[in-house]
Amino acid sequence: MLSSLFEAEKYLAAPAADPDPDQPGAPAFTPSAIIGASVSRIDGPLKTTGRASYAADYNFPRMVYAVPVGSTIASGKIVSLNASAAEKMPGVLLVVTHENIGDMLRTPANGRSGIGEGRPVMSDNMVSYWGQYVALAVAESFEQAQAAAAAVRIEYDAQKPNLSTAFLDDPDIAMNVASRRGDTGAAFPNAAVQVDQIYSTPVETHNPMEMHATVAVWDGKSFTLYESSQNVVGFQNSLAQALGVPKENMRIISRFIGSGFGSKLSAWPQAVLAGSVSRKLNRPVKLTVPRKMMFTATGHRAATQQRMRIGASPDGRLVSLEQNYRNHSSIGDNSRENCGEATPFLYSVPNLLVSSGIVKRNVGTPCPMRGPGAVPGLFAVESAMDELAIKLKMDPVELRLRNDTLIDESNKKPFSSRHYKECLQVGAEKFGWARRTPAVGSMRAPGRPDLVLGWGVAGASWSAGRRGCEATVVLKSDGTARVSSATQDIGTGTYTVMAQIVSDRTGIPINRIDTVLGDSSLVPGPGSGGSTATASIVPAVADGTDAAVKSLLALATQTAGSPFFQQDPAKLTLSAGRVCPIGAAAAPGVPFQDILRMANAAEVSGLGHPGGLGSDSKAGDCSMHSFGAQFAEVEWDPGIARLRVSRVVSVVDGGRIINRKTATSQMLGAVVMGVGMALMEQTVYDPRNGHPVNDNFADYLVPTHADSPSIDVHFLDIPDAMMGQYGARGIGEIGLAGIAPAITAAVYHATGIRVRELPVRIEDLLT
Repeated sequence: MLSSLFEAEKYLAAPAADPDPDQPGAPAFTPSAIIGASVSRIDGPLKTTGRASYAADYNFPRMVYAVPVGSTIASGKIVSLNASAAEKMPGVLLVVTHENIGDMLRTPANGRSGIGEGRPVMSDNMVSYWGQYVALAVAESFEQAQAAAAAVRIEYDAQKPNLSTAFLDDPDIAMNVASRRGDTGAAFPNAAVQVDQIYSTPVETHNPMEMHATVAVWDGKSFTLYESSQNVVGFQNSLAQALGVPKENMRIISRFIGSGFGSKLSAWPQAVLAGSVSRKLNRPVKLTVPRKMMFTATGHRAATQQRMRIGASPDGRLVSLEQNYRNHSSIGDNSRENCGEATPFLYSVPNLLVSSGIVKRNVGTPCPMRGPGAVPGLFAVESAMDELAIKLKMDPVELRLRNDTLIDESNKKPFSSRHYKECLQVGAEKFGWARRTPAVGSMRAPGRPDLVLGWGVAGASWSAGRRGCEATVVLKSDGTARVSSATQDIGTGTYTVMAQIVSDRTGIPINRIDTVLGDSSLVPGPGSGGSTATASIVPAVADGTDAAVKSLLALATQTAGSPFFQQDPAKLTLSAGRVCPIGAAAAPGVPFQDILRMANAAEVSGLGHPGGLGSDSKAGDCSMHSFGAQFAEVEWDPGIARLRVSRVVSVVDGGRIINRKTATSQMLGAVVMGVGMALMEQTVYDPRNGHPVNDNFADYLVPTHADSPSIDVHFLDIPDAMMGQYGARGIGEIGLAGIAPAITAAVYHATGIRVRELPVRIEDLLT
């Protein structure tokens, strides 16, 4: 493992091998030592020394501060709003309300425009969730703005909010059929073994350490917004529309992000408000969303209820599978949690039906949260599979192996790469599954007869994809390289991965490669969502590097005085940062910077733009997904009613792993997040007024170090040829998929109590 950035110097890349001539267009998988190595983050020193600037760290002359006022009801309307006292307070410049925002806000004709909630902020006096923006105080200092916000007086006509969690009982909900084959109505009643149960997941709130923030600067014509964004190009598009300026007059900068978990994929009202106020006052504006409003006005994972009906033959072959689910959304939006994302293709079953519906509740608008759809969906599917295995008296791993398939039965296409079977087998071996005794409560911790062990397993899947992306690579005459793209690094290691690809294809040491991202003025890059950022950026950087090298080699043959003057550039290569003949690896070659100096050139550059998978005709012939298997061990101490997840083995089929250290880090974080999902996380609303009662870090429970289990992560590291030169797929979300059902299966094995409503509570285990 590389203990520091500078150790990476010894990992000098050889050029990628040519594709197999018998397989036109097939990528070559001959990576150098730096691909798959555990490379430390090149941005790590900036973060650990405090030199990394996050959105709220930017300050400008004459900057003013904005503090929002959130509603204290969840349903009703504003009867009166008195801001006169606040407006007279020292330093106060403006109090924005629904009564005066009209001349500031430019609402586009097409409505939502990529903003997190559909209703334009403060567009009327109606309130549909607790914490909704109802006013904004702007002052010379943050303290003055806080005081002014507290002085705004509002009277409401409050109505009783609808916060019911009985989603399946809602009448007249329009149902959408997401996937269907065969006839489940006939097959399920005739199945020899049946499971028919309801599984529920609660509201979870993202809670990144860095709160949402915007610093808006208006220069009289254009905006520059410093954002905490997972999607700088998407923010540029949506905020240009929302603020009524051409796209080229909107610049988004997000150099560093303190995570987002999906909540920062879309712009939220604070960005629109900050921009509007900056333009009105012609001064820079800083608006940081308070932690309490992070629980209401910046998204959350929707609550779900899912009815699962699975039927099987006595030998464990699935004959029917139904998943009927509903999730909640806000009053003004129709946010669908795609719980059936993995269901149609995870197992072989001739009769299948996945249907969904949306119920409206007095909550803020839900949004994607790490593993949207598939993660809560797999809780239901994999929990039902565990119950089916028990009814069949069959090992849960064997049941899944028996129903494995190499064909996506939802579209009758082969998978581009599917190694779910191997994930289960490797995981079982690493976990020691063969030692499992199936009887409830039959296992004890070594040397601790008072601790009952429970073992559980669950499958995992996540979609694979590659978005359109561009990357620019520059080779400079000072012997350095620069790679840039308008993507961002939310903590997943994008800075480092981009540099690794350039190093792999040029041999330039990684500490001589400058990675530039987080700025919408660069060539377009992907958002960090759906586990597609790495899969999208890697082919673009590879293509851009190859284009820059091609220009360099052409220059080497066109420059008088070059040792390669008038040679065939096709017979040259760039290896270990030196231009040399192909096949002459032992030859010293000429440093690439010397070639540039001979040509009196400051640099050569290349643009990579391989496009998304939709533009690749081959991709349409395959179904593309990642797979995994999660094995969990819990310790149950009935004497003191203490439950703890003690061990997790996670095996992932996620294509080629580019950076083992950052990939493993993602998996470790996902597993810990899964422990929170299973045992702790739930946003609880007061049924009287819709207030999230645990809207702070003290009361919203997440795992601490003491709650974190021993985690063993394994990657199959099998390239997916459809994903480009390196065969890499995204892994950020599959690490969370399957963790919660593996834990609840282990809880059942230890206690005999089946928990179908998350999170698991000690009260559940004492009934």
